[in-house]
Amino acid sequence: MNTVMLARNCLFFLLLPLSVWAQRSVMPTLYADPAGALLAYRENLTLLRQEHPTHRDLPDLKFFLFGMGDRLKLVYRNGRLLNALTGNIEEQWKVQQEIIVPSAYLVHLVLADGQTVQIQEDETGIWIVQSNRRTKLIPGTRSPITLPQFTGKKYGAILRVLHQEILINVINGRPVPNFLVYKKAWYRDAAVMAMALRETGNLNLIHDWIMAIHQPFDRNNHGVTEADNIGEVLFLVSLVSDKNHPVVQMMLDSVKQFQHENYIVGKTDYTEHPVFQTKWLKFGLKSLDLPDPYVIPKHYDSYSSLIWWAYTNEHVDGKRISDISSSNYPYLAWAEDHFYRRFHNDAGQSTSGKRGILGNMDYPLSWEQLASEAHYPGLTVLDKDVVKQKLAFPHAWHAAEMFLLLIEQ
Repeated sequence: MNTVMLARNCLFFLLLPLSVWAQRSVMPTLYADPAGALLAYRENLTLLRQEHPTHRDLPDLKFFLFGMGDRLKLVYRNGRLLNALTGNIEEQWKVQQEIIVPSAYLVHLVLADGQTVQIQEDETGIWIVQSNRRTKLIPGTRSPITLPQFTGKKYGAILRVLHQEILINVINGRPVPNFLVYKKAWYRDAAVMAMALRETGNLNLIHDWIMAIHQPFDRNNHGVTEADNIGEVLFLVSLVSDKNHPVVQMMLDSVKQFQHENYIVGKTDYTEHPVFQTKWLKFGLKSLDLPDPYVIPKHYDSYSSLIWWAYTNEHVDGKRISDISSSNYPYLAWAEDHFYRRFHNDAGQSTSGKRGILGNMDYPLSWEQLASEAHYPGLTVLDKDVVKQKLAFPHAWHAAEMFLLLIEQ
């Protein structure tokens, strides 16, 4: 009898996750008011643009990406649902009207014959919901993710979109800057992405990638060993493991080549940034509760203000990120805004000078342009002109910096 009861209990616990999954796999129905949801999202965008007045015109492309986390990556554009990596047509329709609602992860179509079709993405997968047919789950998209609504947040609708732009750039368990133009993860981008994923309960999506890290440097900038990678990897490891992870000692050994007196200095983006690099190192050591003999040097470093979550009082002010850098690499300006918001708050001063740049499109909200290591032909599935302009969107680091600033409001 005890053996039978044990077997039954084991079966119960084996089936429990399946039953929970089944409860969360309820097929969606037609979204009731896509036009109203789009209007509410645009009102939220208008509010943000009033608060952050630095704008940039971007190509007015009407598209939406599907495939958050480890799902098949799809793009809707001009009545077609395409495989974003191969360009193969998965579905196509004769469309009379389309409404793209980024904050609802929804494309609403009215067809030439009057039928309604919606492409929806939720915590379970990506669905095609039709007024005259059975709802179907798109193959290759059944993979659980957590999608908070951010109810009560000032920029809740925008946070949902930024969260999507981070999750869309997780591919095969790797957090990449943009899955269309980058094949490899970058430790710097991944560390900030991980902060956002931790906030939303999605760290499990990159858990295995972090656990498998075995190289101290990503060498993504023409093979350069960038000094900030050490602290970034230590921090990433702290999210899923501890100081006994095998890469930790490798990172500690790597410090020696950059050590200068009681701080480190090396190359980051082809330039020496000792304050930025030492801040990252100290933060990584602290995250793993490791000894920290290092001192942040007291001189100007243009990247010092990119570390907004720690050491805001150890900063020598100077020239801000240039307008050109802010336009092409907007994550720099958004991180700087976040830093000065905290820097001035800590000093009891009013915040001002918001330089984080916003585009003119509903979607996406993040981008990067003219990056030296990006392979821009991957954007052909969106538009040939953006390939020529070397303009990639969305961009996970940019989206994460905006997300982490706006979620505090």
